[in-house]
Amino acid sequence: MSKLLSPVTAPDNSGCIQRVTPASAGWQYVGFEAYQLKAGDRLALATEDQEVCLVLVSGKADVSTSAEHWSGLGQRMSVFEQQAPYAVYAPPEDEYQVTALTDLELAVCRAPGSGRFPARLITPDMCQYETRGVGTNRRHVCNILFGNMEAESLLVCEVITPGGNWSSYPPHKHDTDNVPEETHLEETYYHKINPGQGFVFQRVYTDDRSLDETMSVENGGVVMVPEGYHPVGVPHGYESYYLNVMAGPSRNWIFHNDPDHEWIIEADRQT
Repeated sequence: MSKLLSPVTAPDNSGCIQRVTPASAGWQYVGFEAYQLKAGDRLALATEDQEVCLVLVSGKADVSTSAEHWSGLGQRMSVFEQQAPYAVYAPPEDEYQVTALTDLELAVCRAPGSGRFPARLITPDMCQYETRGVGTNRRHVCNILFGNMEAESLLVCEVITPGGNWSSYPPHKHDTDNVPEETHLEETYYHKINPGQGFVFQRVYTDDRSLDETMSVENGGVVMVPEGYHPVGVPHGYESYYLNVMAGPSRNWIFHNDPDHEWIIEADRQT
């Protein structure tokens, strides 16, 4: 199995089904966890030296930090309802508590921080929706903690891609600290598939092919992208969702398309 792929596991005692740390991924910035909680379950953790974005992937919950409390958050019961999620930003040196009101899938997105911004709620109307691409390159993007909201390091968004379509395509990368041409951002992809027995393909490769891996990713899998281009293909009959977490030396998403495939952009404009 590829070292870039983390398959889903059965919930541990805290409900965790995915955990990626900088140490386990072999990088510096991005941490990611996913939890499956039952109604009445409670998760309480400290942010330590990291800023955290809690995304209610599906289900409803009460969420609090040391200074704030929000009751009855959540609206969608499935990511494939194509509704923006509720999320909570928590700064470093804080703590958070999540109490599930229904079955809850929770994503915990982490990156280094110093405490410049306070805890705050991100409601669905604060998120930004857009559709990108044409034909079989169409996908629906929802920015959760991106240009719509301030943070120190974290960039968080989610994408729904219809069956038979491609996403993160044409292939692009953001692994070089070369502003204004490109920025260096580590990235995780948390994949969900409808129906759940499906799979998607994701390739991660560099120009010199020193890294070139193509993975079959099942429901709940996480792909780590330390460098390189990283397109996703969705088979006919299945619908893809993924939650992206990015972070790097600067909070600026500037990507570079694979020159071999950049012609597709101009071809799409002419259709």
